[in-house]
Amino acid sequence: MEYSKEVEGKRVHDNFNKSVAAATAVSKCMWVPYPVIIGAGPSGLATAACLKQRGIPSLILERENCIASLWQLKTYDRLRLHLPKQFCQLPFMPFPDSFPTYPTKKQFMAYLESYRVQFGIEPVFNTTVVSAEFDRRCGFWRVKTSGLKQEETEYVSRFLVVATGENAEEVMPKIDGMDDFGGPILHSSAYKSGRLFRGKNVLVVGCGNSGMEVSLDLCNCDARPSLAIRGSVHVLPHEMLGRSTFGLCMWLLKWFPVHLVDRLLLFMCHFTLGDTEKLGLRRPKIGPLELKSRSGKTPVLDVGTLAKIRSGNIKVYPGIKRITYHATEFVDGTKENFDAIILATGYKSNVPQWLKDEDLFSEKDGMPREPFPNGWKGECGLYAVGFTKRGLLGASFDAKKIAEDIALLWKAY
Repeated sequence: MEYSKEVEGKRVHDNFNKSVAAATAVSKCMWVPYPVIIGAGPSGLATAACLKQRGIPSLILERENCIASLWQLKTYDRLRLHLPKQFCQLPFMPFPDSFPTYPTKKQFMAYLESYRVQFGIEPVFNTTVVSAEFDRRCGFWRVKTSGLKQEETEYVSRFLVVATGENAEEVMPKIDGMDDFGGPILHSSAYKSGRLFRGKNVLVVGCGNSGMEVSLDLCNCDARPSLAIRGSVHVLPHEMLGRSTFGLCMWLLKWFPVHLVDRLLLFMCHFTLGDTEKLGLRRPKIGPLELKSRSGKTPVLDVGTLAKIRSGNIKVYPGIKRITYHATEFVDGTKENFDAIILATGYKSNVPQWLKDEDLFSEKDGMPREPFPNGWKGECGLYAVGFTKRGLLGASFDAKKIAEDIALLWKAY
């Protein structure tokens, strides 16, 4: 069905007036005649750039005062990209040739800022989304926000792109006795450098990439780190056969099924890393790639931590039973004294806290109900980007699909 621009313009105007009339609880209501994107991380920037390439502007709302706040504000100093740069670049703009294969945190932030400038993206910072709900009476999304001074603004738009990602909020485990510890207990998001813990006994809880790298950084800064590992974990070498492990996996998956690639990976791991179970790192029964596909649990890419564990510079303990004053009791009955505890326990989505939607996102974990590659589109102009559990590569895929879909609807109007 074709609409005349005059008739459609009147419909939009009338429906917007209805939405304004309904928004009596907010200080200001703004009509946005293009997509609203929640989140100015790499996913949000990529979506805005893809839309702009198709001649469609967008508005990005960001709760922090900078782009890529997770990277800028909540990562440790020694962080590098775990994957080669060609797998982490955003659409339409590769990394500079001068950058190393694994760019540093500072280099990655410089790249993202150049990306923002290149595509003329100007997010609205210090704007926290309180709620977002589709108003079926007028056919638009109503996004209520709060500013630095608690000022309320409602944005009304036909398209809403959720780009807050899988890592919006820290996961803080409840461990018996935490209040009795008497020393600092901090999430890895607040950890910057091991220099602050020089000469201290530090327990790192969690054995993902962050936990392993924080332990290594502590060791290199003359602290005495220990790792508490509750479950099983796949540790892979950072590189195999002179290539990045991730790049090799992507190449092998073009020719062989996942279970065969997993068998090859585990054989190479045993050959290059030895039996990690002897170090206290028990491997899951499911192969690393199949486990990643099923649960989203990312294997650890070793950057030197295993060598420190073998040498005894990093101790490994099982799960924690309870915490006492400056000490920890583990499930095997072992007790050790510690000066500080760092919780490398990861992050989670915060979408269920503010998005009123029962279709695209699950209320249980705040992730799309449909697995990759089908979790990017919902109903009524709702989209999700950066929830693929496949890093920046998945986010770029989503961004392109979203821009393509919106462009088709954009032309109709």
